[in-house]
Amino acid sequence: MARSVTTQRKTINTTIAWIIGLLIFFPILWTILTSFKTEAQAINDPPLFLFFDWTTENYATVMERSNYARFLWNSIVIAGGSTLLGIIIAVPAAWSMAFVPSKRTKDILLWMLSTKMLPAVGVLYPIYLLCIRLGVLDNRVALVIILMLINLPIIVWMLYTYFREIPGEILEAARMDGATLKEEILYVLTPMAIPGIASTLLLNFILAWNEAFWTLNLTAAQAAPLTAFIASYSSPEGLFYAKLSAASTMAIAPILILGWFSQKQLVRGLTFGAVK
Repeated sequence: MARSVTTQRKTINTTIAWIIGLLIFFPILWTILTSFKTEAQAINDPPLFLFFDWTTENYATVMERSNYARFLWNSIVIAGGSTLLGIIIAVPAAWSMAFVPSKRTKDILLWMLSTKMLPAVGVLYPIYLLCIRLGVLDNRVALVIILMLINLPIIVWMLYTYFREIPGEILEAARMDGATLKEEILYVLTPMAIPGIASTLLLNFILAWNEAFWTLNLTAAQAAPLTAFIASYSSPEGLFYAKLSAASTMAIAPILILGWFSQKQLVRGLTFGAVK
């Protein structure tokens, strides 16, 4: 009887998980399908799902109109640079909070998290003026630093959570064997926390890749990433849904492929320490 109830619960949970997954994936699927329609088919009422005249004209138009490779490279540099810089800063900070906590450690963590509650538009004006004064407006380096600072609280929180699951006795043993602080972090702590660090890297790379507010407001042409590439298909004349969908598909394709090949590592990292 108990086994039957357990089986029913697993079936119900699996069904619910599939339904939620399909609901989340449907907008992506619809965007991809729309990218293969003509503009007339894209706004057809009722909507056309599978039975329409498939065309790659939108992709050809997008490639002719825009320098996709430049936008792609900017996204890779900005997202990758901000993520790596954030990890370099966050690992020592999370180590300190996890293994050498003070009375104010929790307060500091909560304060860091509270900065994420500040509306981005509230600090846009001073940051915009600062970029102008420093001559780094429409500059990849400026965006790397800004996005790193924006996502740093999340990086520190995630790494802090993972490091807390590592027994402190292992690090104490390394110190007794003569390991320096640098060696302790690089050769003892980091290898043990690879799943957590990898998932943190991937998650924050995705966040930086999808960031639109700062990239649209602080770039013009030279440092514009794929979010600006997508926004360029919105014009005063209206939205070109089919071409916009093609541009969106080209923008999300690299991150979808990365997520697909990294899904095992991501799941392993997100569940790191949950089961001992």
